[in-house]
Parts: sequence; C-alpha cells; structure tokens
Amino acid sequence: MEMKKVNAGKLRAIGYDPRERMLRVEFDDGKAIDYSGVGTEVWRKLSTSGAAWSYYRDNIEDEFSGVKGVVRKPTTRAELEDLFKAPGGEA
Repeated sequence: MEMKKVNAGKLRAIGYDPRERMLRVEFDDGKAIDYSGVGTEVWRKLSTSGAAWSYYRDNIEDEFSGVKGVVRKPTTRAELEDLFKAPGGEA
C-alpha cells in the first residue's frame, strides 16, 4: 500500500488499498490503525480534505472497526549489516 504523507492534527500518513478496502492511518506517536471495509469515496474525501484530521475524527474513527499496529521505520543498510555480522567479527 502506498502511503501519502500528511500533516494534519495527529495524522502523519494515510494509505488505501481499494482491492482490500483497507485504510491505514499513521499517527505522530508512531502508532497506526488499519480500518477494514472502507469505501473508495471515504478514501477520496479523506485524501483530498483540507482538514484531514477533522474528517478522520468525524467520519472514520468511530464508524469503522480498526486494528492497532505500529509504524515500521525503513531498515537502513547499516542495520542489515549489523544483523548479518558474524558474532564478534566482520560481516
């Protein structure tokens, strides 16, 4: 799912999978919620809203069931090298 960065209230990114009808909302505290059963019209209105935080609070937060998660930061090359490094030695 491709995420769209936003800076509205506590929202930091939103994304939508039309085939699965899944909306993902990521917050400034690193938490995320995946909402199922979200129609394309709701996504369109959220993603084009000039007040996305208000639209989210009024039309999504309590209207759809959500599963909480966390935002995963991208893995860096250094983290991968550390992961595959031999114990006490080089990669």
